[in-house]
Amino acid sequence: MKRTLISTAVCSVATAASIFTGYANAKTDDRVPNVNKNVVFPSTSWRIVKHTFQLHVPQNNNALSELVIDVPSTVAVSNDIDVLDEKGQKININVSVNGRRITIDFPEPIISKTKLLIEFNKVKQPILGSASVYSLSVKVVGSDVEIPVGVARFPTSIDSEDKH
Repeated sequence: MKRTLISTAVCSVATAASIFTGYANAKTDDRVPNVNKNVVFPSTSWRIVKHTFQLHVPQNNNALSELVIDVPSTVAVSNDIDVLDEKGQKININVSVNGRRITIDFPEPIISKTKLLIEFNKVKQPILGSASVYSLSVKVVGSDVEIPVGVARFPTSIDSEDKH
């Protein structure tokens, strides 16, 4: 909680310091409306973040063919997605988006006893509000059945649940 408050204070100071005041020139005729000053305030209600979670494929499990992710309505996820193996090497993937559902297809099935790191690199998330909760399912080789595997929860800067 203290870290969140400190981060918020630092961001507030940085925002206040970065406010740009621009001036516009206009004719100064008291009979005609004119423009004197323009002020630009940076948007503080949204921020771009990176959401990363790890998926562990247990031993003696069938190889994975797809990862299906239901994206919460509280965020906007770009298609800038990376999947890395436990050595940090990028895995070849195909990404498709259908509404709020992202399907990551693995051209080479992911075998058991593997840990995957899934990175959503450019997520637009509100600064205030409830946490963003992604629902995760997988499909195994030879089956079209989605198997729920859990959720990934990412709090906002000031999660409404942290205010208590």
